[in-house]
Amino acid sequence: MKKIYYLVLITTLFTFLGCEKFLTHDHPTDVYDEIWWNTEANVTSALNSIYAGMPDGSSGRQLMFLDAMSDNAVARQSLRGDYESYVKGLQGSNWAVGTGIWDDDYRDIRRSNRFLENVDKAYLPDPELKKQYIYEARALRAYYHMELFMFFGPIAILKQSVTPENSYLPRNTEKEVYDFILAELNECANNLPPKFTVNADLKRISAGTCLGLISKLALYYKDYGLAKSSAKRIIDMDAYSLRKSANVQNSYADLFLYVGEINSERIFFREVTSGGNQWLTFAPQGTGGKTVVSPTASIVNAYETKQGKTLEELGPDSAAIYAREPNYHNNRDSRMAASIILPGATYTGVVLKPFENSGLDKLGEQNSTSTGYWINKYLDPKDKTGTRTLDFMIMRYAEVLLNYVESLIELDDFSNPDVIKYLNEIRNRAGMPNVNVAEYNTKEKLRELVRRERRVELAFEGVRYYDIRRWGIFEQVMNGPVTGAIDPNTNQPVNVEVRSAKANRDYLWPIPQKELLANPQMTQNPNYN
Repeated sequence: MKKIYYLVLITTLFTFLGCEKFLTHDHPTDVYDEIWWNTEANVTSALNSIYAGMPDGSSGRQLMFLDAMSDNAVARQSLRGDYESYVKGLQGSNWAVGTGIWDDDYRDIRRSNRFLENVDKAYLPDPELKKQYIYEARALRAYYHMELFMFFGPIAILKQSVTPENSYLPRNTEKEVYDFILAELNECANNLPPKFTVNADLKRISAGTCLGLISKLALYYKDYGLAKSSAKRIIDMDAYSLRKSANVQNSYADLFLYVGEINSERIFFREVTSGGNQWLTFAPQGTGGKTVVSPTASIVNAYETKQGKTLEELGPDSAAIYAREPNYHNNRDSRMAASIILPGATYTGVVLKPFENSGLDKLGEQNSTSTGYWINKYLDPKDKTGTRTLDFMIMRYAEVLLNYVESLIELDDFSNPDVIKYLNEIRNRAGMPNVNVAEYNTKEKLRELVRRERRVELAFEGVRYYDIRRWGIFEQVMNGPVTGAIDPNTNQPVNVEVRSAKANRDYLWPIPQKELLANPQMTQNPNYN
């Protein structure tokens, strides 16, 4: 597949990056600015440097790892991030995962501010293009603020680049941060196209992206009216749709493979041009990969049968059969096989045997699965050579539809025909039957259904971690033992780890220690010593 390559930012610009403190990275001289902010090519490069900060699935801020901070997955190998400390309640102000994301996002915010402060110095022959670039930079700046906000709570809003002399900024209030992000995204949505259609511009942030981010943030803060209206604006654009193929069994699975990479569903995605860590993050070791993140039994057991029955509804005897053999008689929601590789499966010609006494895929071995399962989503056998260029979708249309449906339910408009309409569209795309309206006809039952649909539809896409916090089930699902597949030698599930979580502390991440030391006006989040 031919892809358009973007310049990120030439080496000269980064010559001035030195100080680690997030507010004061560099301050080029007036002469340098006069030279740099001059040509359209340099302006484009500067804008692309802001895009370069967008997270990927398994590199950078690696969004797929967020599922390992939920009941969907387990992460090992601290060199890729010490997520294990968080789920055991051991993270503190020196926690490297939080510090890294804090630094990355503020670095990207600073790039955005530098761009906005200097873009008018350059000559661009098309004034409309310059206007578009400005709104893209503002939207990206809002997104990076939003990412920090949803992890750390109230943060310092930065609307301009700062120097050491004025860098001691306090945290803004929660309302101030929320209102700032929403206002920026809304104005950008009103001034950007619904989506970009030229190949070279597909990755650019659009009105659809801005509205999708508004819907996500509003849902997180239980602002259901705004979440609903923003999602509905995207639906009414008629610019996005669920990807479908002639073979319904592939419609969902192909979304995460090269064959379905360019599709009508992606709203916000990270363009990948080379490299990547997917094969060395999720693939079985016996296939030449490494397994850093492994699915739990909890997510495996969340998928319905093809008849639309949960394992709980089947009764204890049938549930026990599916627990031992999750894809018994090939009778599970196709999204399970698209997302998870099961023990005993043949993958790229290799039979996976995690419960044998030897072999590269033996359970618990370094670089092997820790649960007996493997993540299949975004794992394309073409990447076995280590030349990954598969784009990662940060937000897709299915999530927007689920945001809209959930908002209707929470607003007590659960009888709205759109609830069943869009749930059926998502389910049918994966070959699942329509919602049983005789059973799912109350607010409580539809809430149960939409939460399950979010979990299985968006598994390993970095969404579940936000959901369990905003639903108030964080302590419920993040305390106690985590289990994996059932070991056929003992007929017992694998005991993986014991987790410990406290919502009054772990709901927010700790402010990095180095920031507290550098900025006397910065305060720590509650219950972190």
